[in-house]
Amino acid sequence: MDKPTSSSIDTIARTCIAVRLRLLNRVVTNVYDDALRPLGLKVSQLNILVVTAKLGLARPAQVCEILHLDTSTLSRNVERMRAHGWLEIVPNEDARTQPFRLTPRGQQLTENAVPAWAEAQRQAAELLGDEGIALLDNAAKKLGSPRANP
Repeated sequence: MDKPTSSSIDTIARTCIAVRLRLLNRVVTNVYDDALRPLGLKVSQLNILVVTAKLGLARPAQVCEILHLDTSTLSRNVERMRAHGWLEIVPNEDARTQPFRLTPRGQQLTENAVPAWAEAQRQAAELLGDEGIALLDNAAKKLGSPRANP
């Protein structure tokens, strides 16, 4: 196998879309996670709580589709959130689907998270600027992202 040339390595290092998106994702996620940390919450968990609140009774496959999560990631998060008392499994005739809903504690946490989320949203908007946000919105539309609207 041929050794990559210095030129091709430089090209990848300078232009790789995946690297830049992952960097952007980490930076923006950290803004939200830092704001939500006093509540013991991560933005990934808040997204699940919000989608669950909108659905009322959330079916795992539906949440995975809305948030573009794989089932093992959702399952791990739901289990942790159940342990915190934020979600509860709703008994179902098909034990494989295990629908879930917010508990009163999860509902309260979601409401309590709004000011921290709003501050993180402001910081992220400031970081990205109007042009950056418009580009993200446009890219999400092209991908058919529902913006977590079930």
